[in-house]
Amino acid sequence: MSTPKLSCVAVSDTHGMYEQVDVPNADVYIHAGDITRSGKLSEIKHFNNYLSTLPHKHKIIIAGNHDWGFERSPDEARNLITNGTYLEDESVTINGFKFYGSPWQPWFLNWAFNLHRGKNISSKWDLIENDTDVLITHGPAFGILDRVLRGESVGCSDLLDTINKIKPKYHICGHIHEAYGTDEVDNTRFINASSCTIRYEPTNKPIEFLLER
Repeated sequence: MSTPKLSCVAVSDTHGMYEQVDVPNADVYIHAGDITRSGKLSEIKHFNNYLSTLPHKHKIIIAGNHDWGFERSPDEARNLITNGTYLEDESVTINGFKFYGSPWQPWFLNWAFNLHRGKNISSKWDLIENDTDVLITHGPAFGILDRVLRGESVGCSDLLDTINKIKPKYHICGHIHEAYGTDEVDNTRFINASSCTIRYEPTNKPIEFLLER
């Protein structure tokens, strides 16, 4: 009996420039939010058309703080994603691996999917299923791939508490462009897959990883 495996590739924060990102083929394509510039439904429709051109068998999408359409017109926006699976505080299982997606981040200016730190945002993290293999959130956990240019860590400590409890194999995020990269803490592989740099240039490479039992 063969061991279950899935090749995955993660991007995030493409801000409407996803067509400029050279995405390698894999079983699963993951976009961790900030798909669009301003979250218009027309932008979401265009992105869905782009998804149809990708060779990946499975495509998983979450929203980010720029993706207003998913917050303001949730049913209409979700219905526009016909060429992938949109996750908002929910999961999908592929080949025995559970992917859970959530768009929220600690309050950041007046963008979409903001919640205050503490009980407000913790109520969302409490929904994450304990058997999650790949957790996808737009924002990072506190202290891990969350350092902004001025040196401050801006990730969510409540999210980190949840990750420490459920111990997913992978945590995928974006949001903090300058913190692009990977790290491993307590057997969880953390990936900040921001495609755009701090200057909003879509030059960071997609990050590939292999899921296996």
